[in-house]
Amino acid sequence: MVSIKTGTHRLGPDNATLRVKTGRRGAAAKAGHDLVIDVTSWRATVKVGDDPGQISLELDADAGSLRVLEGTGGVQELRDEDKVEVERTIDDEVLKGQPIEFRSTEVEAFDGGRQLRVRGTLRMAGNSHSVEFELGVGSDGQIAGGATRKQTDWGIKPYSGLFGALKVADEVEVVGEASPP
Repeated sequence: MVSIKTGTHRLGPDNATLRVKTGRRGAAAKAGHDLVIDVTSWRATVKVGDDPGQISLELDADAGSLRVLEGTGGVQELRDEDKVEVERTIDDEVLKGQPIEFRSTEVEAFDGGRQLRVRGTLRMAGNSHSVEFELGVGSDGQIAGGATRKQTDWGIKPYSGLFGALKVADEVEVVGEASPP
């Protein structure tokens, strides 16, 4: 049985985390950084009914709220001014200032309610696609999970620098963790 309490649960940066992890590739990959990016303005609503099949999830995130937490690797340390420039590039050039939205169409509990398979529509950079991912549910109701997605599936051209020799990998990982009341 799903151990998330019945009812409507509101999640956001004050009681949960939502992060994006990027990698690098290309001939000059050693010069770049693998990034951990925190989404600082977002909200999610999880509705749980009495029946395990009555679960829905909605999420809205502000593309301008992504903040670089850390950058590992690279020839030089990632400075604060570098982080600000990365954040500006993500909002202006990658996500084009458009909101990120997810709406579930089906949430299926399995493994005795310890896992949720979530299906729905993700809208990003003006394009929508069906996605599926899994979330783990702890005995205390904690929810955690992640998924890897290709930027190009949403018409996003991965950022490149140094005349194309340094590129952000097409695949980015999105991870989240929350403890609903």
